[in-house]
Amino acid sequence: MSTHQHFLLHKPFGYLSQFVCELRKKKLLGELYDFPAGTMAIGRLDEHSEGLLLLTTDGRMSEYVRGRKVEKEYYAQVDGLITDEAVAQLQQGVEIGIRDVRYQTLPCAVRRLETAPNFPPRTRKIRDDRHGPTSWVSITVTEGKFRQIRKMTAAAGFPTLRLVRVRVGDIWLGDLAAGEAREVVSFALSCQEAELNNG
Repeated sequence: MSTHQHFLLHKPFGYLSQFVCELRKKKLLGELYDFPAGTMAIGRLDEHSEGLLLLTTDGRMSEYVRGRKVEKEYYAQVDGLITDEAVAQLQQGVEIGIRDVRYQTLPCAVRRLETAPNFPPRTRKIRDDRHGPTSWVSITVTEGKFRQIRKMTAAAGFPTLRLVRVRVGDIWLGDLAAGEAREVVSFALSCQEAELNNG
């Protein structure tokens, strides 16, 4: 029987996805919940991104979830009213920079959100309407390069103003409040159990 522990967390804006940082005055995950020793974040959301973060004490589980067999879905609020052409461009893949190297993102699922998600206001205001309209788009990827979603929307001409991860595999952010953590028995991810048990 596994003794590992698993958690869902709604990472708020302004927190790093880590427990230790040499930089002073940074907000860390350990401030949000009394996680057990050995807990690790599975993948990361950058300091200014929000949403679903999975944590575990199981290194094998972490490796699996970070792999390309598990989808990650993000809702991005972008600057301007995103066009059909930009959506198609994102779907096909765009060229972004990763540590001074040009990289072509893989084809992915992208759709415009006709209604803005019902997220509570961010702790730091995005901007006001005087700066022009904004729109929301859903982007689902199976890769996770550094600041990839932000770089993708910028490459398509619509910089990201707010970014929220809403789904990892079959797990949704749902009604988890910003800063709230919830322990779960296991992660219900597609094909996960068969893979791990046969590994």
